[in-house]
Amino acid sequence: MSVCEDEIFEKVFLEQSEGLRNFLYYKCGDLAQAEDFVQESFVRLWNNCAKVSLDKVKSYLFTIGNNLFLNKVKHKKVVLKFEQRQTNQYSNESPEFLLEQKEFQVQLEKAISELTEGQRVVFLMNRIDKKKYKEIAEDLGISIKAVEKRMSGALKSLRKLIKNI
Repeated sequence: MSVCEDEIFEKVFLEQSEGLRNFLYYKCGDLAQAEDFVQESFVRLWNNCAKVSLDKVKSYLFTIGNNLFLNKVKHKKVVLKFEQRQTNQYSNESPEFLLEQKEFQVQLEKAISELTEGQRVVFLMNRIDKKKYKEIAEDLGISIKAVEKRMSGALKSLRKLIKNI
């Protein structure tokens, strides 16, 4: 079996595209940009399909996607932006509660954006994608201990920043 076969390539795309997109979104904070990186990663995989074995496809895609991101934003500080969630116009919550909730959301987003890139990526992959440390380590090409250390640092920083809210 080869990645160059249409059916295999399509299966790889269906299995890997969402995880890769989320990973890149967490890094760059721009969904459209992340989707562009995913598309370019798969174009490069197709162009080099004969050189990539099936068991190395995932790490190849994540490496290409990460390199595309690094090339695009080499000298810029990344600030993660979350989409604003619209609340229902007819709500049981008081206006004060809704205001406090919105203020807390802004503070939480600010706190997450102040994490180091490594901490932020690990934290969001674990909490949003529900990935286990082992999966995160494989995706990022780091040890499980490094994932644990980044998560520990992220939680410590978030507790400290949110405690003041």
